[in-house]
Parts: sequence; C-alpha cells; structure tokens
Amino acid sequence: MARIRYLFVFIIVLISACSTTKYLAPGQKLYNGAQIKITDKNTSKSEAHAITEELEDLLRPKPNNKILGLRFKLYEYEKNKTNKKKGLKHFLMTKLGEPPVLLSSVDIVKNAGILQNRLQNEGYFLAQVSGDTASKKDHKIAEVIYSIQTGPAYHYRKITFPTENDDLDTAITGTSKQTYLKVGDKFNLDVIKNERIRIDARLKEEGFFYFAPEDLIMRYDSTIAGHQVDLFVKVKGETPDEARWIYSVRNIYVYPDYKLRDTALKMDSAVKYRWYNVIDPKKTFRPFTFKNSVLLHPGDIYNRTEHTNSLSRFIELGPFKFVKNRFEDVTPDSAKLDIYYFLTQQRRKSLQADIVARQTSANYNGTQIDVNFRNRNLFKGAELFTLKFFASQDIQFGSYNNGYNVYQYGVEPSISWPRFVGPFNFNSDNAYIPRTVLSAGYTIVNRSKLYSLNSYNASFGYQWKPNAHVQHQLDLEDVTYVNPRNVTKTYTDSIQKTRNPTLAHVINAQFTFGPSYSYTWTNTMETNKPNTLYYNGKASLSGNIYGLLTGADTPRRVSKLLGTTFNQYVKLENEIRFYHKLGLNSKLAARFMLDVGLAYGNSTVLPYSQQFFIGGSNSLRGFQAHSIGPGAYILPPALATGTGFLPDESGDIKIEANIEYRPKLFSIVEGALFIDAGNIWLLNSNKFLPGAAFGKSFLSQIAADAGVGLRFNFNVLVLRTDLGFPFLEPNPAIPVHFGQHGVFNLGIGYPF
Repeated sequence: MARIRYLFVFIIVLISACSTTKYLAPGQKLYNGAQIKITDKNTSKSEAHAITEELEDLLRPKPNNKILGLRFKLYEYEKNKTNKKKGLKHFLMTKLGEPPVLLSSVDIVKNAGILQNRLQNEGYFLAQVSGDTASKKDHKIAEVIYSIQTGPAYHYRKITFPTENDDLDTAITGTSKQTYLKVGDKFNLDVIKNERIRIDARLKEEGFFYFAPEDLIMRYDSTIAGHQVDLFVKVKGETPDEARWIYSVRNIYVYPDYKLRDTALKMDSAVKYRWYNVIDPKKTFRPFTFKNSVLLHPGDIYNRTEHTNSLSRFIELGPFKFVKNRFEDVTPDSAKLDIYYFLTQQRRKSLQADIVARQTSANYNGTQIDVNFRNRNLFKGAELFTLKFFASQDIQFGSYNNGYNVYQYGVEPSISWPRFVGPFNFNSDNAYIPRTVLSAGYTIVNRSKLYSLNSYNASFGYQWKPNAHVQHQLDLEDVTYVNPRNVTKTYTDSIQKTRNPTLAHVINAQFTFGPSYSYTWTNTMETNKPNTLYYNGKASLSGNIYGLLTGADTPRRVSKLLGTTFNQYVKLENEIRFYHKLGLNSKLAARFMLDVGLAYGNSTVLPYSQQFFIGGSNSLRGFQAHSIGPGAYILPPALATGTGFLPDESGDIKIEANIEYRPKLFSIVEGALFIDAGNIWLLNSNKFLPGAAFGKSFLSQIAADAGVGLRFNFNVLVLRTDLGFPFLEPNPAIPVHFGQHGVFNLGIGYPF
C-alpha cells in the first residue's frame, strides 16, 4: 500500500509540475480544441461520424499537443522561455517546445464558414453552422463547440453530357462510360472537379491539344423535388476554336546535343531517319539511337500518353540528364503540330569511387570499395559501358564463425544497349526502354583460414518492362567457372570429420552454363493503396541441352566441356511479399518463399553457389546464419573442427515464411514484432546426413522464432536491430527455452 501511495503522490506532483495554465496572463484562456455536434435528427449515426471526422481536420488552429493528457511541449516552452537567440534554453524552447495556442487565436466565424462551405460542396445545400465557446467560470482552459444542422443531402437524378454533333462534344460524350458522376450519388464538388480533369485527360489522348479542364462547365439544377439534382456537362461558349480542333503531328525533330545557349534551330543540318529528324552537327549520336524513344509519328493524332512516354524514354536512354520539348502550331487551318525534343547530355565519361556498407545473407557485415568508370555513349548509340573494380571485407560478429572473415577482390566489365540486340525484338509504347546486357567478371574470394577461390562469370541477356508493374529478365547464357586457389588443412579436416558432400563441393571446380528467366510483379510503389504485393519467380537451368547430347549421367558417364566437368540442374525460386496498412503509421508485412533445385545427369548435388540456406538477419532471425538444417540433421559436436569453424548448412529445398508488425514509434524510429519459420532439406537421403531428406514429416522439422526490433529510418538508409528467440527447433532432441538464448542481428534495410 505504501508503494501505491508514493506512486500516487509522484503522479500528482508530475501533473502539477507540468501545469501550463499558470503561465497565462490574466484574461487569457488556453485553447483545448473543438467539438463538432450534429444537431440534425435525420442524420444517421454513421453519416454523422463520417462528417465529424472530415470536418475536424479543417479546423484551425490545432490545440497544443498532448502526451498521456499532458502538454509536455507547452511546458518545455514556458519553462525555458527566453529572448536569447542561442543557448540551451533557446534550443529547448524552439526545438522541444511549442508556444501556447490561445482561445483568442481561434476565428470562430471563419471556421464556421469553412465547415458550412465544405458541407454545401458535398451536397448539403441547406447546411447551417454556428460556433460558440465553452468554459467553466474562472477556468483558464476553453474549447469551441460547432453546432451543425446539415439538412438533407442532394443526390443526382439525371446526368446529361453534350448532345451537339461537333468533334469536341462528340468526344466528351464518348467518355461518359468512364464518368465519376453516377445517378443516385450525392452531389460533391470535388468529384465534379476530378471529372473535368478526367475528361481533359481522355481528350488529350484523342488529339485535343489545346483543350483544358477550365473549358468545361458543370451546370446543375437543384430545384427538383425530393432534394435531387440534374447535372449538365457543357463546353463553355467562349472556348476558343483551337481547343475544339483535333491536332495531328507533322514533323518531329530531335536535338541530342542541346545546350541552353543554343538559340538557332539549325534546320539545314537535319538528318532524316525514318519518321524523325536528328539535328546533331557534331554527330555525337547515330540517328537510329532514338527509334525506341520517339513514339509519335508524322500523321498520328496527338496523344499525351505517347508524348510523355517519349520523354521518359529519352531519360531512360542514359546519356541525357534533361529533356525539354516544344510544340509549334505550324498550320492552324489544318491543325498540325511540329514537335521538338531538346536533349541535354550528362558528362559522357566519369570516374566514381564509392564506399558501401552492406550485409550478406550469411549475416556478414562489412564494407566494399567500388571504383567505377562509365562511358555513357560507347558506340554513339547510347550504350553504357561500365568497368568496376571492387574490394570488400565482411566480418561475422559473434561466436558463430567469428574470425573466418571473407575478403573479395575483383573486376566487372559490362555493356548495356538501350534496345534488343540479336534475333529477338520487343516493341512497346510504354515509358520503359528494353535493354540488352553483356557482363563479365573475375573475383578472388578468400575466406580467412579456410580457402580461397577464383571465380569467373559472364552473361548475356535481355531486360524489359511491359508496364510499371511487370519486369522480365531473360539471360540466354549465364556462365560461371569456379576453381580453388588455396585450401587449408582446417577446411579439409572439416570435410573428413563431417563427411558433408556440400563442403567438399565448395572447393571442387564448378562449371555452370545455361539460361535463366526471372519474372517480377509488384504494385508496392502505389503507396496510397492499403494492400500491396510483390512477387518474383525465377527458373534457372545448367548444362541441359549439352548434357542431353553428350549422354551425361553420373556415375555411369561423366561429360566434360573444355576439359571440365559441368553441372546439370533445374532450379525454381518463388518469393511473394504482402503489405497491409494498419493506419497512417503502422503496417503488417508478410513473406513466403518456396525454392526447389534438382541436380541430375552430370551432377549429384547443386553447385554451392546455387544451394539454399536459411537463418540470419534477413531470414530466421532467432538462429545464426546458415545454421539450420538440412531437415532434422544436427552436426555432432565431436565433428566440430575445434577451431570455432562450423560449416554452412545448405539444401535443395527451402520453405520460409515471415510476418512482421511495423509501427512507427517516434521521429525516425520504427519498431517491429516478428515471427519467422522455415527450414531447408535435401531432395535425396544421405547416410552421412541423417534426417536431412525431405519427407512426409517435413512440417515437424520446421524451425521458428519470434522477436522484436528497431529500425532507424534516415530515408536514404535504414539501420536495423533485431533480437530473435527460437521457440521451435527442427530436431526434437534440441531443448527449447524461449527467451533464454536470443540472437542479436544488426542489419541494413528492411528484411523484406
């Protein structure tokens, strides 16, 4: 009881200490906010609630902020009030505090007028609003009460589009099937404004270049019985002739080396290429470069979407940082336009150095230094040539594999063409340029105290986006060759002790070649939607056709290419993410992954770089990276190397699911509550890895964890800390004591 009494006294002292009205001058009253009271008995509860919620947002000023009912910001302001322009008190007053919002600063008549105007704009034509103050006698806090008599809401009885026969009226009427105005809906001025914008946008697709939303007038008759409205969509009589004409394209000119000081059009140097003209006296670009960017053609009816997509495609080409366009009405009598595109180049060649903080899937944290040379117009066709030199160091913190750091050095040249090169072609009229990419690379991978590898790779393929939601990537050939440079006794001993074929395969020469295809669909960029989705599916093949032709079939016949045994496999990967907004400052995020790889023919296991792993800061956060599975397999303690090195566990099948609640706490700090579950398995049993194969009991072998985390969102960078606790182990022989053995994860970016 004594503790409760002391706590009560402490709360009373805290509240009295934070009292802010004692700083008010005589006659001043602190504004405590406003109440909106719907006095109309015919207004339903749901309608009254919606009206109240909307109108409250319109009231100004807002009262002082409260935290747990206390005005801490106002208290900080009054306690540290000073006339000084710097110092601690000035900082506390201006940054942590806020001045008092007084009743005298509230313009009740103006607020009442704003509320009444909003109601009338939403169909309550007879609405009446009045406001008055409410305060106890001799009390220094007051509020305002707005009493609202809404009256009946007016609804549309009839909506009439133009009936005249000229081109403009016919086109407007032709858009009526997509109208926002529906018979029976409540009158709403905002919807009417949006309807004018919708009609204008549609007409811009049909050649009405000079038409504007302001050329439309919406007349309504509210004298209809039963509180109904007849609405008439009309073209203003003073609309100019140009706004009534349908414009087509006459000539198109592209200036790829435009500078602000250029004033002459230089028409005498124009080079015609198919349907457009290129004016480039210095011949910095070959004329065909722009065939995927100029979407309008001479004779075409003007179309705003094709025009804006052309502007986007000019930027997507790569060499240009600014695009300016100009339309010239060249023959008003026949309504034709000349189009000019003025392109300002970026610096053609550049050298850039970057230092990058990163985190790998194996829970390694490290840095990478990149030196990039770029030529944005290698063959005068907007080809991007990149030569990248890099060096990185990755360290895994904690006792798990601590000290077995990874160092990488390498070079990666690549060329990207802003078009399809080769026998394939892809024509589209959207805002995205299709690309052909040729890349190569050489990397030295040094895993400290264990091994080092030479890795060579090359790929050739295509990337294209048919729309904003879908992306395709097809690599016709992706070649990787890895061979060991140096293998330590520590690592060879671990192979002998664990008898894990995966470990041996890491240091074997690996040769993979074949196509891959990736499909991505997402609408996560549409931040206004309550639910968004991301899906990525990928299929990869290696050595399939060549292995079939050569009869590769381990162990009866091992085929080679260029003197090296090559890998054969089929690999399918699927990842789906779902995001649901719970409010303005919180969301729910979920992810599910299902991956399968099948080694066959020339191979008994997938190459190490193509195997699946689970656990770590972007996976199951209550487990160390790559430490789970496969299946119910447990690495016997007697097989540990004694040096602290534990082998990464990998498999042919991966199932993983995650769900995370993400509330915004304050300022840049966000929170997280999460549950992760999943495991990996082998497709085929292995006598040295008991319990590792996928079977009917796979559900009982699911590992799971739960935990909490913080995210520090700096907009350009998100730093993440997570603390996960396992509550399901894949093998029942491992005891679980939830909350005793947590795993701390430090990450960059969201886990998914």
